[in-house]
Amino acid sequence: MDLIEQTIASIPPLDEAAMRDARDHQARLTKPPGSLGVLEEVSVRLAGLAGCCPPPMPEPAAVAVFAADHGVHAQGVTPWPQEVTAQMVANFLAGGAVVNAFAAQVGAGVSVVDIGVAADLDAAPGLIRRKVAPGTADLTRGPAMTDGEARRAMEVGIEVARDLVAEGAACLVTGDMGIANTTASAALIAAFTGLPPERVTGRGTGIDDATHARKVEVVRTALALHGLPAEDGADPLGVLAAVGGLEHAAIAGFVLGAAALRVPVVLDGVIAGAAALAAAALCPRAIGACVAGHRSAEPGHTAAVDALGLRPLVDLELRLGEGTGALLALPLVQGAVRVLHEVATFDSAGVSGKDAGPRN
Repeated sequence: MDLIEQTIASIPPLDEAAMRDARDHQARLTKPPGSLGVLEEVSVRLAGLAGCCPPPMPEPAAVAVFAADHGVHAQGVTPWPQEVTAQMVANFLAGGAVVNAFAAQVGAGVSVVDIGVAADLDAAPGLIRRKVAPGTADLTRGPAMTDGEARRAMEVGIEVARDLVAEGAACLVTGDMGIANTTASAALIAAFTGLPPERVTGRGTGIDDATHARKVEVVRTALALHGLPAEDGADPLGVLAAVGGLEHAAIAGFVLGAAALRVPVVLDGVIAGAAALAAAALCPRAIGACVAGHRSAEPGHTAAVDALGLRPLVDLELRLGEGTGALLALPLVQGAVRVLHEVATFDSAGVSGKDAGPRN
């Protein structure tokens, strides 16, 4: 049994008894039942993931920014040069990016994983060098990756999740960097949801109307070339290899690895959403470990989270990536669990419930 199969086999379903205990405990806390809305359901899900109530506090958190380049960049889907991927990796490692600022605010560590940057990167603190290939091939001319590359990238994601948890992380956060990766994301989302390219292809880094129209046609061309979406379904790894990115495959593995370890993973935007669709296609149980940190302004992200059945916690029209939206949502995830740990029940606080009779 290989690493991917072994990881999938070890992912448990959510523990129904622990979820029932969490719902019962929420009902006894000193607040009107249901008054914390979505946060109550987050706490219930995380109890089911952990198999106990209350679940462990999801802290400290660790962000893994998976960085890779894309051959489809040659199709003119973005005005940004491909060199920006490596330049932004250097910026992450120097602590100068938005992800660094937001991570510092919530006390999360940041690691950058070179899974497929089209440049040689020197060793540096915080850099995990696990390059599978120097970027993908052009998905409009053939498969973006070989099946072996997609599998290896997914294995790296599993291994990174295991390593971060072994180092003490109790919550994982997805990050990404890769010029042209929203094009591959749109192709993946269309392939997994069956929605047309124009519904799931956004403006990424802020492209103009003409470039957006070209981007839609590039996605359409890629899907037609690879026979996607397949009428009778398709092997998720095959879909990843055909139109995905190395970072998508790695993030899919990262999600599977987190789920196998019963550790929550907070998903960022459209790249993470596309990757989570692949993880869910491989193992639907893995989505029990996922929390949608935010709703990206990219239309494909809404399609992805809807297909996954996830409710984004934050909606601020963000489309930066890097893990930024997930980090902003992290305190909400932690607060949801802290309620189960620290809020008094009506009995312990001596507070009357709504159905209590008059006291003599």
